[in-house]
Amino acid sequence: MTESSFYERPILNSPYRAPEWHHPLDDKGQPVGGEPRPGRRASRFIVPVPASRKKASTGQSSLELETYTPNALINEVRGYVDRWRELKSPANWGGATPFFCQLEAVETIIWLTEVAPGRAASKGLLDQIAKANEEANPALFRLALKMATGSGKTTVMAMLIAWQAVNAARKDSKDFSRAFLIIAPGITIKDRLRVLQPSDANNYYETRELVPPEMLPEVRRAEIVITNYHAFQHRETLSLPKVARSFLQGNAPEPVKTTETDAEMLDRACGKLLNYARVNVINDEAHHCYRHKTGGDAEETLTSDDKKEAAENEEAARLWINGIEALSRKLSKGVRAVYDLSATPFFLRGSAARAGHRQPGADRHGRLPRVVEAYWQGFTQDCRGCRQAQPLRLAQHVEDSAECSLQPL
Repeated sequence: MTESSFYERPILNSPYRAPEWHHPLDDKGQPVGGEPRPGRRASRFIVPVPASRKKASTGQSSLELETYTPNALINEVRGYVDRWRELKSPANWGGATPFFCQLEAVETIIWLTEVAPGRAASKGLLDQIAKANEEANPALFRLALKMATGSGKTTVMAMLIAWQAVNAARKDSKDFSRAFLIIAPGITIKDRLRVLQPSDANNYYETRELVPPEMLPEVRRAEIVITNYHAFQHRETLSLPKVARSFLQGNAPEPVKTTETDAEMLDRACGKLLNYARVNVINDEAHHCYRHKTGGDAEETLTSDDKKEAAENEEAARLWINGIEALSRKLSKGVRAVYDLSATPFFLRGSAARAGHRQPGADRHGRLPRVVEAYWQGFTQDCRGCRQAQPLRLAQHVEDSAECSLQPL
């Protein structure tokens, strides 16, 4: 192949099987040309850094790669899950077969939950995950799935719900719950997630044949609340003009409280979920949800517009994470686990970490434990360097990258 073969033939693998080939990249994550290499590319950290404003103002914005280093934790998890997968026959899957990246994402969560705790060999790996959570989210246990846009995050959510709901109906275990809080960053995404409700006419459990007919009654017993993080905002319970508020306060040292308490907010936002001892939380676009890094690395010098963006990001993240933590405190046994899904698990401005840096659990500055890097299958996997370095110029090489990433060969 020529040096441009990376762009001429971006798709090397079927989306229904584990990757069998990959394009060679240099130590900066850029394509070097030459023939595709056999096997799956090892997971590496790719840290995009925004280009300077002077450079960006002259043309389309781009990202420069600061580091491109092996991700030992993810590669170790992949190895364990690969060997575990071989213990059963893929032919056992009934109905429409999901993409490999979707299966691997769910299999990894299942392995970490049901298999790894019983094996001495994986104790060190679980200790790393626990330590990352303790440093970044001491009140919660979070596992993250990094999946490219268009690779089917909603299907993965449905598979996670089915796994939890069916097991919760069949056994009494701390590892399972049939209660789910699904949180989206906005109304548009929230509406798209309605297919996760078993009562919806187009629900994925039936239309995508994710669950055998005999298990559907157990899935339908799941209690699912789909909301956006704005629901965690404490609303006014008493609207008062300034004069009336001053009159009610009188000489009291504290201002009159006219907003919801945590209990009232949770009752409105979570409803029947409060009747359960433990709840699963699924975050969509989870890179917006993090705890501000107290005493973290100073961010780069910000313009007035950047400062405004940083303040908005910080407020959204605070509201989102505070709501989940409030729910965990309210439940008798807390939030069982938080499953984060995101295509771009990088810090935002306002996090007190450098904008554009990844949010991995293994990294001491992490706010989103990136425990799992699901396979960026099809176009996205094999064009990772191009996608990270020049994300807005992808259309020059492939007319519809999202469609290509899901197209079987």
